[in-house]
Amino acid sequence: MTFALHGIPVSKGIAIGKAVLISRAALEVSHYLIESGKEELEAKKLLDAFEQVRLELAQLRQGLPKDAPQEMGAFLDVHGMILADPALAEKPLKLIRAQRLNAAWALTTELNDLLEQFAEIEDAYLKERANDIRQVAERVLKALNAQKKDTIEESELLSPSDVGVDAIIVAHDIAPHDMLRFKEHAFTGFVTDLGGKTSHTAIVARSMEIPAVVGVRHASEMIRHGDWLVIDGEHGVVVVAPDEQLLSEYRLLQAKAIEETRKLQELKHSRTTTVDDVSIELLANIELPEDATQAVDLGAIGVGLFRSEFLFMDRNQALPDEEQQFREYRRVVDLMHGLPVNIRTIDVGADKALGSGSDISQTGTSPLGLRAIRWSLTEPEIFLTQLRAILRASAYGQARIMIPMLAHVKEIDETLRLIEKAKHQLHQRGQAFNPNIQVGAMIEIPAAALVLPLFINRFDFLSIGTNDLIQYTLAIDRADHAVAHLYDPLHPAILNLLFNIIDQAKRANIPVAVCGEMAGDPTMTRLLLGLGLTDFSMHFSQLLLVKREILKADVGLLKSRIGAVLQAIEPEDQARALDQLLA
Repeated sequence: MTFALHGIPVSKGIAIGKAVLISRAALEVSHYLIESGKEELEAKKLLDAFEQVRLELAQLRQGLPKDAPQEMGAFLDVHGMILADPALAEKPLKLIRAQRLNAAWALTTELNDLLEQFAEIEDAYLKERANDIRQVAERVLKALNAQKKDTIEESELLSPSDVGVDAIIVAHDIAPHDMLRFKEHAFTGFVTDLGGKTSHTAIVARSMEIPAVVGVRHASEMIRHGDWLVIDGEHGVVVVAPDEQLLSEYRLLQAKAIEETRKLQELKHSRTTTVDDVSIELLANIELPEDATQAVDLGAIGVGLFRSEFLFMDRNQALPDEEQQFREYRRVVDLMHGLPVNIRTIDVGADKALGSGSDISQTGTSPLGLRAIRWSLTEPEIFLTQLRAILRASAYGQARIMIPMLAHVKEIDETLRLIEKAKHQLHQRGQAFNPNIQVGAMIEIPAAALVLPLFINRFDFLSIGTNDLIQYTLAIDRADHAVAHLYDPLHPAILNLLFNIIDQAKRANIPVAVCGEMAGDPTMTRLLLGLGLTDFSMHFSQLLLVKREILKADVGLLKSRIGAVLQAIEPEDQARALDQLLA
């Protein structure tokens, strides 16, 4: 039966393919496809795990003390009978042989089906037996885990070409570091139950340039593994089991989108100026050094934000040392051929965690907690290591240091002191660096926006991180699905904050850019131009879409109309003023 689900569009385009389901109940195990020809080897792993658990239960039963409660023996007997039931292993073995699911994935798929069946039983006693089945399955999973640590290795996650059709990932949620794994494989899209437009998972999805819809409640429960899906990343629609007519219509839309992308390529190397000849600078946000090549190819005149924390995440070993970091930073600088590169110091915390191999204390998940510069200042040796690596890279091009989440004068002073200390350490070593390296601050906390002269007087450039500025101003955790709908870049408070930051920076003749998601949203381009913005920093995949809007815009006209937008408080008045601005 064909039906549609609705969520939050976070990466545009049309994707058509079959669902690869990572169910919520099985988040603790890996999901990957085994290589063709190794089905029986994987089946043997599952059977061996069942046998291991059978032996464990038998040993426990024999080893029970004579005075043990009778219920304990009965408990083990029930588990033994569940384990001996061939039905528990039958379907997982079929999934391994027919669909090439790894053993843990196949078992948890069957477990989910059984638990759903028990949930429909009205008899309270029988309903409780679901817990026994879950416990037996967990024992088998533990045995599988003992055979091999159950984590996805790069070599184990096969590409959709191995499935035979394009594949779309469906999950309860996907962490940013897991998204990076998918970056090396040609999945055509993804759907998640949770998430918001500016979650870091969504940002990585856009970096992959594949259609994605998040916040689709219960998607991982309503979509089955192998279902045909259509993702409309423009409107946030997921069509499940589309009929031939719908597929034809979406394939036509997909072809039109591809043609539009081809036409956009013609804008790559044209000057970025408005109708009234105002020059605009377009910079790229990148996560990995190799992204710099695509940024240059699409006409970026620099890197406005290199998210250095992606070098630290999803690692099974210790944090990268100075030499490793230096090589990566220099690689970006070299690939940008003399263009500026803003390297943001590590911003971990909230939904970005350090790799499991790190022995450093974790930062917690609160966006208001120990993260970004706050964390770096509590780990001065790690911070100095990163600063030295960036400084060394500055000897080979325009590397610049950008500091996230500053709010207090003492944070600013301590940060600048440590930068000077890192310079002194390199000078003592006799290692080259640019002594006049530019240092910039991110304005992403309302307190920083309200005391902007402190930043103007101490830094060489500013960058407005609208993602965090919006969530902090509106008191919204952008990773919390329950309040994601309240995230509003057009809130009057946000627009007035942006105008005041840009206006003060321009008056002081200090460069200011917007590097949040607003900068890469073509529907926001004319609004930002009207607010006075001339430096846009966005994911490279959005560069040409924004450039097209800039080429059609008249800044003088937009500025003459922006006052009405800033004065509008009531939604109806604001909508009317925005319509007039964008007309």
